[in-house]
Amino acid sequence: MSFRSIVRDVRDSFGSLSRRSFDVKLTGHHHRGKSHGSVQDLHDQPLVIQNSCWANLPPELLFDVIRRLEESENTWPSRKHVVACASVCQSWRNMCKDIVRSPEFCGKLTFPVSLKQPGPRDGIIQCFIKRDKSNLTYHLFLCLSPALLVENGKFLLSAKRTRRTTYTEYVISMDAYNIAQVTYELNVLGTRGPRKMHCIMHSIPNSALDAGGSVPGQPELIHRSLEDSFRSISFSKSLDHSIEFSSARFSEIGGSCNEDDDGKMRPLVLKNKPPRWHEQLQCWCLNFRGRVTVASVKNFQLIASTQPPAGAPTPSQPAPPEHDKIILQFGKVGKDMFTMDYRYPLSAFQAFAICLSSFDTKLACE
Repeated sequence: MSFRSIVRDVRDSFGSLSRRSFDVKLTGHHHRGKSHGSVQDLHDQPLVIQNSCWANLPPELLFDVIRRLEESENTWPSRKHVVACASVCQSWRNMCKDIVRSPEFCGKLTFPVSLKQPGPRDGIIQCFIKRDKSNLTYHLFLCLSPALLVENGKFLLSAKRTRRTTYTEYVISMDAYNIAQVTYELNVLGTRGPRKMHCIMHSIPNSALDAGGSVPGQPELIHRSLEDSFRSISFSKSLDHSIEFSSARFSEIGGSCNEDDDGKMRPLVLKNKPPRWHEQLQCWCLNFRGRVTVASVKNFQLIASTQPPAGAPTPSQPAPPEHDKIILQFGKVGKDMFTMDYRYPLSAFQAFAICLSSFDTKLACE
């Protein structure tokens, strides 16, 4: 029997089980008072619950089945079978927690909570965003093909834009909690060259890029519900052209990375990679390695900033290689179509939120 057949049988078995009622035996009902006898018998008689045979598989066999399935189903849509295994019962769910690794180590998006976990350290996750101007909505998809303009992809997140008097709100996550602040330098009509970005990640310490560093407060592999993970995110503009956005990324599992007495918990600061001037094209250029094909003021690449905090001495040594890697790149490939590639330490949700801020900062030019 193939692994797909096993998963299909498990799903059908538990689907029929959920539709059955529990078999409860009530005795002595005719000899006692109606209300008293019914309540008393419920306490005296145990519930007889029918369990599926799949819930009682030996742990060694279950481990081998899920491990082989996880290794064979590497891409979507076939990876949905791994998600189905985690939905069978508690024992299957616990086994999936032990086998399926987070995107940081496997480079795959499997469960909904993967959208809130850091991307891979040794690679990137390629996504694309579709914009619907008529409905003010933005949809994030996982690329299933190396091709740029793919119409089919694995849906990940959706954002709805709502303009307020003093800010713009994108409904994609939960409670108000600061995770980052993006600052755009004033550049009317492009008179000051390429637009400059400055992104402060309040929920990620600067030490996350050091050797052995990590992002604190990671959520569990399988969250209790997707609705508890995403509700709304809001942007607010200030006079210095900065945009603060808030969400529930770490509202329940951690706190912001404020500076302590020793300065060890400074937040990670991202800046846009400076472009080079192309003499033949007479424009500023960035190497997107074929992932961006249309020139736009929205195109950007973010790298870690090595600028020391105010008052600290300037380091004489060059920045480590981890700080030179492109953490997030975003660019236009067609009408209302944009690519978004991210890696550690950003999550898909954080990268999506930063890219949404680019849509909301159109300074007199496209």
